[in-house]
Amino acid sequence: MASATLRETIHEVRDPHQRPKVVVVGAGFGGLSVLRGLADHPVDVTVVDRNNFHTFLPLLYQVATSGLNAADVAHPIRAIVARHRNIDVRHGTVEGVDWDRHEVQVAGQAPLPFDHLVLAAGSTANDFGIPGVAEHGYPLYTLDDAARLRNRVLERFEAAALDQSLIDDGALTFAIVGGGPTGVETAGALAELFDKVLRDDFHTLPVQRARVVLIEMADSLLTPFGTRSRDHALDALRRRGVEVRLSTRVSSVGDDHVVLDGGERLPAHTLVWAAGVQANPLARVLGVTQGPGGRIVVDRDLSVPDRPGLWVIGDLAHTPGAVEDGGAAPQLAPAAMQAGELVAANVLRTVAGEPTQPFRYRDKGTMATIGRRSAVAEIPGVPILVGSIAW
Repeated sequence: MASATLRETIHEVRDPHQRPKVVVVGAGFGGLSVLRGLADHPVDVTVVDRNNFHTFLPLLYQVATSGLNAADVAHPIRAIVARHRNIDVRHGTVEGVDWDRHEVQVAGQAPLPFDHLVLAAGSTANDFGIPGVAEHGYPLYTLDDAARLRNRVLERFEAAALDQSLIDDGALTFAIVGGGPTGVETAGALAELFDKVLRDDFHTLPVQRARVVLIEMADSLLTPFGTRSRDHALDALRRRGVEVRLSTRVSSVGDDHVVLDGGERLPAHTLVWAAGVQANPLARVLGVTQGPGGRIVVDRDLSVPDRPGLWVIGDLAHTPGAVEDGGAAPQLAPAAMQAGELVAANVLRTVAGEPTQPFRYRDKGTMATIGRRSAVAEIPGVPILVGSIAW
């Protein structure tokens, strides 16, 4: 296995009187899992993130739809690791890696030397090259994205309150592209926001004319889920007034409309883009092999071939063989956390001169919330849960 060469190389270049230096790029679910695994061990760890807070990504849609405040889903990284004296925090943006010097290059800061580098930088929205998405779409992958969408929703309602002719122009039509958990949860939350809150706040406005249009290219929502869950999600959204367009693609986006694949022009001032992700752009500048979605191809132990000391986890990693059928682990928070736990252990094994272990993803279940008292949950060994019991 490549890990033997990895261990030999690192032991050759490191001063035996110095503690190994580990740099972790990204403080998402995977990055924090690495930090927990290395906390209080005889290694010096530095975590680098462009934000000084960790974001609980699954609840961003709640911030975007005014269900939660930003502070409810953002937690200071320094506070999270404060009691672990072997972990330091660096607030900055990683621009590249000097492989000859084993240093991480951080914009405007001194480089960070490392013996082990763990990349947990996650993913960004993938617009698939569709014209207008980058300019006019509202992705939902960062706290800033959520705040921007929330402000857009309220701003469009304020504009329509001043000039109701804008409703026909699409001011109160909110198109959501992508029928996965993010799209489904956002659609349900927007529909409830309009019905339960904005209907009262804008009592002179015909809020019932506001539209939520969920567009999905597949023939069902929540495609990784079972049939019962998919059917329940579709029914629950339609009962909330969400218009669901299945087997439909977007061909272009303007500032006040969406053009569908059949040529239909849908007036909509707001497009929420939840149609997929791609690896963090950092992957392109590292000189390593990339797989589907730009993700970095890793060995079974999550190390990178021909890059001694480099490990990759989460949405940034392509992990063939991680599941029983030989496929890659899903791009989900639980997979990133499990990978982070393993990499922390493998780093410590490598430092100790012990063999590394392969990554095997353990599916502990998935769920999606459609609205108040309505959700779907699929947990191995448990009957599929739908409705209020899943919520």
